This record gives sequence, structure tokens and C-alpha cells, in this order.
Amino acid sequence: METMENIILASASPQRQEYLRLLGLPFTSMPPQIKEIFNEQAEPGAIAEELAVRKVKKVLETLKNENVAANSPFPSNLTWILGADTLICLDGKVYGKPFNRKDAGGMLHTFQGRTHQVITAIALYNGKSGCLDCRSVVSNVTFAPLSKDEIDWYLDSGEWQEAAGSYKIQGLASCFIKEISGSYSSIVGLPVRELYEMLKDNGYPLICH
Repeated sequence: METMENIILASASPQRQEYLRLLGLPFTSMPPQIKEIFNEQAEPGAIAEELAVRKVKKVLETLKNENVAANSPFPSNLTWILGADTLICLDGKVYGKPFNRKDAGGMLHTFQGRTHQVITAIALYNGKSGCLDCRSVVSNVTFAPLSKDEIDWYLDSGEWQEAAGSYKIQGLASCFIKEISGSYSSIVGLPVRELYEMLKDNGYPLICH
């Protein structure tokens, strides 16, 4: 009888973990320690994919080092590693996570009353084949016009911290979202449909008998 294999999630995101639980996937969270720096002149989708791949490779490197230190063989045939990265793009500029409250406020002021793109890339390492698959999804989010008081109210919530573009659509920021086009789960941080297709394409036993 084929059983679902454990997936190592290269992320500490509660939202990404919740989507994996929704799919009934067994997983272990192992956030990688990488600096999310990138070439701002590069194409946004390529940036997101590069960061997602770097997270997967960092976890793979860590696992190999741990097995070397423990003098034990690395069970590559049992390893699935999933990484993801979400970026915001507006007028050709890429926005990641804010450095501080002032930076977050500036982003929200820029987004208010306008439509921006949310790009989420997912990278999947298949230990059986040694292959790494990476795909990205682009969605549009339109903010309603916001007053300074509304922005300050949101900043006071603290929800902007560790959030790409300084907001979380599944939280208080939903009060400000006028329209979305594309994948809601991708905007949250993990495109479920694309992940499902990626797992199937790479031979992950999603449906067990």
C-alpha cells in the first residue's frame, strides 16, 4: 500500500502550513536561513522563483550537513522539499517584506487606490529523481483608496510584519481589498492548484490506495 511521504516545508509561514494540512499532506517545517536579497532589475517572476529555489537548496544543504555530522547516509530517495516566495510588483518595482513600520506605511500608501501584481513562486525538490521543479503564479490585487488614519490603524495591528507588500489579505487587510483577479491561495502565499499539479507531475502519491 502506497502512503504519502513527508514533505519538508522550507518556510515558517502559518498560512502555507495550513494549506498543506488542508491537502492532508504530512510535512515538517524547516525554515531556511537565507538573506532575501535580489537583483531589482531582474524580471519579478524570475526573482520569486530564484528565492524559492534558494530556500529549497539551503534546506537540502542543511540536511546533507546534518547527516554528514551524524555519520549517517542521506535518505535522498525519501526527501521532498517545498519552498515558496511571494513578491509584490507595481510599476516595475518589486516589493518584499517591509524593514519597519515606516517602510510598511510607505508601501500601503503606494498601493492604495491602485492595482498591483502578487507573484508567488513554488519550488519542489524530488529526492527520488534529484530534479527541482519551479513554477510561479501571478495574480492582481486592487486596493480601495485609503486615508492616513486607515493606514495607521492597520499598522497599529502589527499584521504588516513579515508580510510581502506589508499586508495579509486573509486578515484585516481584507477590509481594504476592492478586487482580486487570479489565485486567492497564491496571494495568501501558496497557490494550491499549481502545487497540486506540481506534486502529480513529479510522481508524489497524492491519492493512496
